[in-house]
Amino acid sequence: MGARAVKAGYKGGRCKTAKGRPMDKQIYILNGPNLNLLGRRQPEIYGGETLEDVLARAGGVAKALGLTVRGLQSNHEGELIGWIHEARDKAAGIVINPGAFTHTSVAILDALNAFDGPVIEVHISNIHKREAFRHHSYVSLRADGVIAGCGTEGYDLALRRLATLLA
Repeated sequence: MGARAVKAGYKGGRCKTAKGRPMDKQIYILNGPNLNLLGRRQPEIYGGETLEDVLARAGGVAKALGLTVRGLQSNHEGELIGWIHEARDKAAGIVINPGAFTHTSVAILDALNAFDGPVIEVHISNIHKREAFRHHSYVSLRADGVIAGCGTEGYDLALRRLATLLA
């Protein structure tokens, strides 16, 4: 309920490597609260692209890098945690824009700590130039990289970094 699943480029297959990660290098792109409103909510901060636009472009970038993506969005913390748990068996890496859960969710941090692959945290706006409460990120304590303030291009940059880490 309230969840949105968007697949961009994933064609299936779950053969595992010796490390237990999927051989097809599937990446989960997880998006938290209010990102379903991307393109309509505060476009002066977040831009005019919709989440579907962002995920479609990410699918193209991923394909060029030899990756596949599964894009998911939820306004519910527990659903995001469930997808992180699912990623343990189905994904080689995670790109996560936790939205407001960035600053509040120890539970998402704990779930990410149970994931063995690389994690890149993405924020469309520069959270360090915004309100003071946005400067802290629990997710950053686990992330292998953090991209903030690059607009929606941050998702593409995150995929490029994951491709390097997974090579």
